[in-house]
Amino acid sequence: MDASAGPAGLPATEIAARVRDGRLTAVDAVRASLAQIAAVDARVGAFRVVREEAALAEAAAVDAAPDRDTLPLAGVPVAVKDNVAVAGEVITVGSRAHSPAPSPADHPVVARLRAAGAVVVGITRVPELCIYSATDGPGTVTRNPWDTAYSSAGSSGGSAAAVASGCVPVAHGNDGMGSLRLPAAACGLVTLKPGRGVIPADIGADSWSSMAVNGALATTVADLALVTAVLAGTDPAAAPRAPRRPLRVAVSTRSPAPGVRLDAAGRAAVDAVAAALRGAGHTVARREVTVPTSAGVAAVARWFAGADADAEALGLDRQAMEPRSRGHARVGRLVRRAGLVRPGAVTAFRDRMASFFTDSDVLLTPVVSGPPLPARPWHERGTVANLTANTRWAPWPSPWNLAGLPALVLPAGPGRGRLPTAVQLVGPAGSESRLLWLAGELERLLPWRRHAPVFDPLEQAGVRVG
Repeated sequence: MDASAGPAGLPATEIAARVRDGRLTAVDAVRASLAQIAAVDARVGAFRVVREEAALAEAAAVDAAPDRDTLPLAGVPVAVKDNVAVAGEVITVGSRAHSPAPSPADHPVVARLRAAGAVVVGITRVPELCIYSATDGPGTVTRNPWDTAYSSAGSSGGSAAAVASGCVPVAHGNDGMGSLRLPAAACGLVTLKPGRGVIPADIGADSWSSMAVNGALATTVADLALVTAVLAGTDPAAAPRAPRRPLRVAVSTRSPAPGVRLDAAGRAAVDAVAAALRGAGHTVARREVTVPTSAGVAAVARWFAGADADAEALGLDRQAMEPRSRGHARVGRLVRRAGLVRPGAVTAFRDRMASFFTDSDVLLTPVVSGPPLPARPWHERGTVANLTANTRWAPWPSPWNLAGLPALVLPAGPGRGRLPTAVQLVGPAGSESRLLWLAGELERLLPWRRHAPVFDPLEQAGVRVG
């Protein structure tokens, strides 16, 4: 990275290193982030709240901290998704029916970010109750920085748009049925949905029956590994562990949803990664994964039930909710009353995949079937229209939420016009470090552009990007 470059657009690891050794102040890093937000967010719509005064005050506190030179995220501007608590800020979960009371304390993941020296510059937009794979609501549509005619996806769409447009180097998000991995795929970012229990969840009523987990969106694997370690409370200086032998990589492109076909660009992305891994000495073989109907039904039941449970736990006025969300939660209430959220299908599918991973170390799959959904007011459409659009576009991520297994998404392949393409890497329980190591190898073999070209702050500053 050009040492003369300003802080906007730099990776989190570089910003933190400069703040620790005094080449950069946290205040200047935050000012650069705020300036980028002011310059681009009207066209992207990533942020619901920009914490200008509070962020600058917090950055000054980082500069004055006696242990600044030990902070792993010293002065790094971060954004937080609008469904976890940031002290003094209101959680809306994308709904006009929210409580107006500000949060009295930080969620554990926000507390860990701040303890590591990060500065929360803003709260990012989400679709109502974080149910949908496009981020929009009354009067707002969050757009994809690579092509603003398309959505940045959801539900962590605001966080992804913030990172892809260079407003922050990393952002918090969470994932209940792909809500980190879908925005990463849409916006050319890298993310890791950790396995269940790795990072504190505590999302909504019951984290969608334990399917939802917290994580981060980043532009580099090093940034992702660093923030994941901070969120997990592990040693941020520890590099992902290299495997002891070449990995056995299984490749499956079969859709978990019947009738969904992968487009040519998605297939080319999988083929490109498979070829790169084979060239690096790993064993790569086709091995299709079949997701049982019982597992698909169990995941969808939790999706519906989670919306109803969250609306209840948050005390939302259901008449003030969007019609599509009222319908979604109404189905969820029926699911809960019928006792359809049962552990049997989860246990069976998790055991099935544990057996699968006795013969494979990593599973390579697509993420989405084609381009993101158009950037339009999806909230004006009904429950069935949203359900159909979401399912047709994004069938590959949700099984791994149900199983509680780690899954990583990274940019790869030829792209879809101006939009990026991506692949998913899935591993057995406890394989987060393995997935991060493999992602780092792919980043070296198949490097990707870190920001959307039109919004790239380094390019706008005259720094050569390529």
